[in-house]
Amino acid sequence: MEKKQNKRVKGEFYELMAQRYLEQHQLTFIARNFQSKTGELDLIMRDQDSFVFVEVKYRNTSNFGSAQEMVTWQKQRKLQRTALFWLMKNKLSVEHTSFRFDVVAIHAQGKEINWIKNAIVEG
Repeated sequence: MEKKQNKRVKGEFYELMAQRYLEQHQLTFIARNFQSKTGELDLIMRDQDSFVFVEVKYRNTSNFGSAQEMVTWQKQRKLQRTALFWLMKNKLSVEHTSFRFDVVAIHAQGKEINWIKNAIVEG
């Protein structure tokens, strides 16, 4: 149980780091850790007139792959389904609402942050 708790605390720490980084780049915070049966969205931000669904990934080393490489196609599908659910829950039309999926990859205890816009493309 303690290992899972430590992982959650570390996750929250890096999600907050990513949120602050994006806020410094003029994005507006909407929500953190939105959960549904389909999955979880780490951060929901707003970039002018677009919603941005952000997956935050942290890796201490890249020995087993970079943080952004950990966003598998299965994870991408879960993120897409969860984002669509969030839009519907908030009475926003998928056809008339601008949104995208970004990844914030954090390495080396936060000394290196890689923000990948439009990391997940529909289709």
